[in-house]
Amino acid sequence: MKTKIATAVVAAVLAAGGAASAQDFQPKTAGTLLIDFRATSVAPDESGAIFTAGGVDTGLDVKVDSDTIPSLGISYFLTDKVAVELILGTSKHTVSATTAPTATAVHDTWVLPPVLSVQYHPLPAARFSPYVGAGVNYMLFYSGEDRNGFSVDLDNGFGYSLQAGVDIAIKGPWSVNVDVKKVFFDTDANINSGTLRSDVTLDPLVVSVGLGRKF
Repeated sequence: MKTKIATAVVAAVLAAGGAASAQDFQPKTAGTLLIDFRATSVAPDESGAIFTAGGVDTGLDVKVDSDTIPSLGISYFLTDKVAVELILGTSKHTVSATTAPTATAVHDTWVLPPVLSVQYHPLPAARFSPYVGAGVNYMLFYSGEDRNGFSVDLDNGFGYSLQAGVDIAIKGPWSVNVDVKKVFFDTDANINSGTLRSDVTLDPLVVSVGLGRKF
């Protein structure tokens, strides 16, 4: 899936570059509303040993799989160079208890991880307009389904994120967007009514490519 996204990014950049070289475009300015329709890969970089309630290491670790979803980015430019962005999307992940070479699925969960960022766009009037940003997110786990006789409870909570991306003008209000976020988030996992527990670091890498429109 990561290879497919990388291929899509390269193709989008090449196509946008060719189109932008021959067409006019709208620069980013104060008051611009930019909406990006994206395909997004959410890939947790998880770590977390599983302990008994008494603190004994079971030798098991937590594994969380990745998901690719449609998502929406909404940015509003407070000035020509400073914008606030809210991203919306929901992904589904399987949580497993692992010990090499086996893994046992213990829980499926949906996650709603909205991220609110402040961005800096140094070249708002350029066709190739990069940006960086930082923000906060809230991880909300919902519609969980336990598996293989386990019961799992995951704590919701706040995290923070760092961001880098680029908008590549195509024509008029349209642009191609490539965006990478690193979200930093820890959660407590209570397993089987607290007989097992884990402090899980999720820290997902969120990679997106999409089409944007300015309003």
